[in-house]
Amino acid sequence: MNEITFEKLQYNELKQIIRSYCASSLGKQLIDKLTPSSNINIVKNRLNETTEAVAVLNTNSRVPFLGVSNIENIMQNLEKGIILQPDDLVNVSDFLRGCRKIKKYMLDKAFIAPVLASYANSMTVFPYIEEEIDFSIKGNRIDSAASKELKRIRNNMQAVEAKMEERLNRFLKSSATKKYIQEAFISKKEDRYTIPIKAAYKHHVEGVIVDTSSKGSTVFIEPASVSKLNNELAVLKVEEQMEEYQILATLSGMVLENISDIKINMELIGQYDMVFAKAKFSKQTDGIEPKLNDHGLIKLINGKHPLLSGEAVPLNFEIGKDFRSLIITGPNAGGKTVVLKTIGLLTLSVMSGFHITADKETEIGLFENIFVDIGDNQSIENALSTFSSHMQNIAGIMQQADNHTLLLFDEIGSGTEPNEGAALAIAILEEFYQMGCITVATTHYGEIKRFSEKHPDFMNAAMQFNSETLEPLYKLVLGESGESNALWISRKMNMKERVLQKAMEYMNHKEYDLERIDKSKMRKPESVKKKPEVFTGYEKGDRVRLLEYDDFGIIYQEADSYYNVIVFYNDELVEVNVKRISLEMKGKDLYPAGYDLDTLFEDHRSRKMQHDLERGSKKALRKIDKEIRKGRE
Repeated sequence: MNEITFEKLQYNELKQIIRSYCASSLGKQLIDKLTPSSNINIVKNRLNETTEAVAVLNTNSRVPFLGVSNIENIMQNLEKGIILQPDDLVNVSDFLRGCRKIKKYMLDKAFIAPVLASYANSMTVFPYIEEEIDFSIKGNRIDSAASKELKRIRNNMQAVEAKMEERLNRFLKSSATKKYIQEAFISKKEDRYTIPIKAAYKHHVEGVIVDTSSKGSTVFIEPASVSKLNNELAVLKVEEQMEEYQILATLSGMVLENISDIKINMELIGQYDMVFAKAKFSKQTDGIEPKLNDHGLIKLINGKHPLLSGEAVPLNFEIGKDFRSLIITGPNAGGKTVVLKTIGLLTLSVMSGFHITADKETEIGLFENIFVDIGDNQSIENALSTFSSHMQNIAGIMQQADNHTLLLFDEIGSGTEPNEGAALAIAILEEFYQMGCITVATTHYGEIKRFSEKHPDFMNAAMQFNSETLEPLYKLVLGESGESNALWISRKMNMKERVLQKAMEYMNHKEYDLERIDKSKMRKPESVKKKPEVFTGYEKGDRVRLLEYDDFGIIYQEADSYYNVIVFYNDELVEVNVKRISLEMKGKDLYPAGYDLDTLFEDHRSRKMQHDLERGSKKALRKIDKEIRKGRE
């Protein structure tokens, strides 16, 4: 696989969505590293994991990922010989507790998820490490009960601090020193207890000046009566730090001794997190585990593009059984490119162990390589045109493809002169066919469609198109070629039938009418008579008022040379002179763009023909007979 394939098929976008379901960065890292596999045993195992995880989620119980965080950096610091701090040890304890809970949870689900439950057997629990950390550290601080020595030191520190507080309060209340004091409170400066003294009296107070106010009006003096106690407290603090270090070192050592097993736990937690993220996505999209094969068969039954969710039209598609190359035709914006992306992304999804939205009979072939040529690869930097960039990409693909390759080509051969482009595209498709590739390509070129019809191992398919509304239906039909929508649309726009027939002949036979016109038969400009200027701007579909009936009708046929129009009124076609009608609203304002106006009158025609046949009209019978003979011709 290559990054171009992942980018064009939006594989990385899909992974980001599934990544969002992960509970920890351990699972997210595995999703980031995940790539499709062509090994059928690996893919079967991946899909089975997802299926079992869905079964676990269906029990409506919560997977206990709470508190399980990524302790990878903590483990790295430990391996470097760094003693863990209290908050790191708390994270380790939380992680180990989470492992213990998940192991119990998964073993309890062995009946419905035997494979996933078996992974839990490789997970080690460390209740004694949890207990030691929880006993020694509370609130991210080493608790006094962590050791007898630490408790003794902190008790002594409290006793010394109590004595200091007593002596300082006595100093504050003393009448002999009251006049020297700036404010009656105890201030801690640089870990020493001081009294704010007026700067003018700093030599009247026995003690050590620790600090001075910004304006210099106050000095902070440690009275001599507490200096000895302060020194004693400093010694106790050093002893406290040493004892805390010993406790942290002991706890860190306990973790380090079991670091290999803890790392295995981390891998298992990441694996569980990733698998349950896949399962959550499967439940969200009503995913299924499809059948697998390694001989190139792809059979999609009501498959949906995973990024289009509810908006996607289900795709029914098959390749690799009766034919190995498929040519898809159809209108622009008809969904051909979406078909290619759906086939490619669903295949990549299954190879990654993701469930897909489709019916259970769906079967996906596994490929060692999936190459795509979709979109405009034009490169300004490398001075490549659209056609050149496509050819560069396809040439590169041809160097790497083999009989385990899926190829997806959008508008193959486009971007150059049509005859050359079609010929080159056919030659490329033949080469890939000879190499044993499975190929799906879209095209507008009729020559490629005709080649596909003749080749026994190629198949045509068409995107359905609503001929009445001129709108695509986004449905693929195998075994059909897309009709020339250009001619269809032109006929709906009232193009002369003679022009359309000639266009069809030119398409089929490439023989052009080169006869020159006889200029002597052309009318001279001066001999052309000017017609009187009479308003004849009524068009098919316009709503008009019939002045004679004071009622409304719809224009069916524009004005003839006698300025008569045919109006559809009361289920009848009546001929009226333009002077006897007035325009109420133009048809283009009544109906949406591209609307087939003929449908307004078809029901009337069919009802009239049925009525004529029922009463035995010979004219109606002759008309049907004529249409039948014309169809045979």
